[in-house]
Amino acid sequence: MQINGVSIDDTYAEAFAMWGARVLITAETAKWALAAARAITGFATSVIGCKCEAGIERVVDVAHTPDGRPGIAVLLFAMDAEGLGKRLVERVGQCVMTCPTTACFNALEAEKTVVVGGALRYFGDGFQAAKLLDGRRFWRVPVMDGEFVVEERFGVQASVGGGNLLILGEDTAPTLAAAEAAVDAMRVPGVILPFPDGVVRSGSKVGSRYKSVMASTNDAYCPTLRAVTKATRLGAEVGCVLEIVIDGLDLAAVEEAMRRGLRAAAQPGICRISAGNYGGNLGQYKIDLRSLLGPT
Repeated sequence: MQINGVSIDDTYAEAFAMWGARVLITAETAKWALAAARAITGFATSVIGCKCEAGIERVVDVAHTPDGRPGIAVLLFAMDAEGLGKRLVERVGQCVMTCPTTACFNALEAEKTVVVGGALRYFGDGFQAAKLLDGRRFWRVPVMDGEFVVEERFGVQASVGGGNLLILGEDTAPTLAAAEAAVDAMRVPGVILPFPDGVVRSGSKVGSRYKSVMASTNDAYCPTLRAVTKATRLGAEVGCVLEIVIDGLDLAAVEEAMRRGLRAAAQPGICRISAGNYGGNLGQYKIDLRSLLGPT
């Protein structure tokens, strides 16, 4: 199968089960809402080393925020609900409560919830106050610019992480251009691309020759190792490989993002588009690239 002359490998992306949450941050100005959103999503590219994966989902208009102020929706993912709850308390407490003028709301309706504001309220040292509005409990925590309003509980739901695309190009410039175009196309509701501006160059495989390392460089896709690793999957024409990783609140959202990314990345200078998998031994979901596109 080809798109615009670019071959699509007959393979699948191996995704796995995660737990996800959506946090809505508001502030007096869009600048400060963005500042808090950037902080809460910092150091959150991979659960391998960061304990969670997070990213900005979208800007939320003042007409659709609980307090009528500029807002930003952020998605966070972890391997289990308990771990996600811990990350929410840590990151809302350290990155949103500390940011001037912000408030923080749950933006995911889910059967399962975790305590966030109910834990952060203790920072108020007994001066905090509860507020019940439309059946939702909020905490007003006194801070030096007024008060920090945070919802008591946040919804969490079973989600999907690790969807991915591998873009194999002739050289760095066309591969990066194709990756950037794919990232722009993949910004769909319910999805984040957790790596820097959505792109990762240090793709990994499970395990290592060093026992203490749980993941190591994906030598099969490293152009400089083509002549020295038996695992290589690169022809002589490939000089650069970039990966896009996708996390979503459900499988359909991940598939839609990948579908858009596949089409957008099929540009001049791209040899192939593929995906990473581990023979079906790691994840519960196999997202077939060619099936995403249908007859092409």
